[in-house]
Amino acid sequence: MTREYLKKATLTATSDASEVHETVKNILSDIEAGGDAKAKEYAVKFDRFEGNVLMTKAEIDAACALVPEKLKADIRFAHDNVRRFAELQKGTVTDVEMEIVPGFVAGQKIIPVDAAGCYVPGGRYSHIASAIMTVTTASVAGCGHITVCSPPRPGVGVAPAIVYAAHICGAHNILAMGGVQGVAAMTYGLFGLPKANILVGPGNQFVAEAKRILFGRVGIDMIAGPTDSLILADKDADAHVVAIDLVSQAEHGYNSPVWLVTDDRTLAEKVMQMVPSLIDDLPELNRENAFAAWRDYAEVIVCKDREGMAACSDEYAPEHLTVQANDLDWWLDRLTCYGSLFLGEETTVSYGDKATGTNHVLPTSGAASYTGGLSVHKYMKIVTWQRATREGSKGVAEATARISRLEGMEGHARAADVRLAKYFPGENFDLTADE
Repeated sequence: MTREYLKKATLTATSDASEVHETVKNILSDIEAGGDAKAKEYAVKFDRFEGNVLMTKAEIDAACALVPEKLKADIRFAHDNVRRFAELQKGTVTDVEMEIVPGFVAGQKIIPVDAAGCYVPGGRYSHIASAIMTVTTASVAGCGHITVCSPPRPGVGVAPAIVYAAHICGAHNILAMGGVQGVAAMTYGLFGLPKANILVGPGNQFVAEAKRILFGRVGIDMIAGPTDSLILADKDADAHVVAIDLVSQAEHGYNSPVWLVTDDRTLAEKVMQMVPSLIDDLPELNRENAFAAWRDYAEVIVCKDREGMAACSDEYAPEHLTVQANDLDWWLDRLTCYGSLFLGEETTVSYGDKATGTNHVLPTSGAASYTGGLSVHKYMKIVTWQRATREGSKGVAEATARISRLEGMEGHARAADVRLAKYFPGENFDLTADE
């Protein structure tokens, strides 16, 4: 399929991946062996924070008091949207049962995990929205205990707005601790907290690697890399809006890919002309991140038609996918690989990142080809159960015995045999695997 790259990335999201595995593994081992004291030692080293780690109610109240009322109102607005959407999602999965055969009933039951650990980034930017996204969904799911950990700032602690968001969204405890040590504290149940059953939330490469190593011991939402975004735009798209949207996502970090896919070369060239000046107009930190991301990771691709655009997008499987093109229903039906989809100019990834209700913890680095993002369902175990009358188990026991013997699993077969002999004495059954 014909594609013309007007701008080709020189790096990929994994090009500069640090050799962090051994470092993270050693830190996790140290903390597991050394407990609270070792976790605090790493907090002093990496967070440069020597204050209280497990925030008290008084400390939480004091931090909340520092948040301006206008920001509190915005946080409550976003929380309400995320909560209502999570409740909608929860309603799509329910306890059910059915009679498989007469007298034999099977069902499923939904059980929330008991303890959730939510990581909220607070280094480069204060990710207030991550607290809303992770804690709210855990709360709606019904988790018995929710711990939040977030990197404290030297001499300050966790950003007050993050504390406020975590508090009103339902966090039971807040740890002023970031990085691998924060993840370890939640996993190992340090500082008197319950051990987390699941770890969720975005983080840097060290946090991601810690989650990767710990997966299996605990559940995780996903292993996330740098955030990425793709825009599909046709000839009628507003080049300025497209350029702004690309830049708004590039500011996440120096290695955050952004891609423009279009069937209109003129639009592509306009966007490429506009982006540099839009980046230059950002504050310094944002400008540095966006400049590097655009220079090294961004791509601008021209395809023959909209089918080619859609195929290209599905191949990239972006975390965020925006469509600024005609016939939005066609795109909604056609596109299959994305973390979250934003249809039309009237919405934008920034809305989803902060306040619309859909979750912003999403699959990156092509993972959208096989999974979706964080939702209330991630905290819920779908388990099954069954019960039967003696008569209802009769046919199942016969089939089980024969299948088991065909597989060579005699012990399994005898678990069925003994029931048939007990429940139906004197009756003969063909329980062999022979023709």
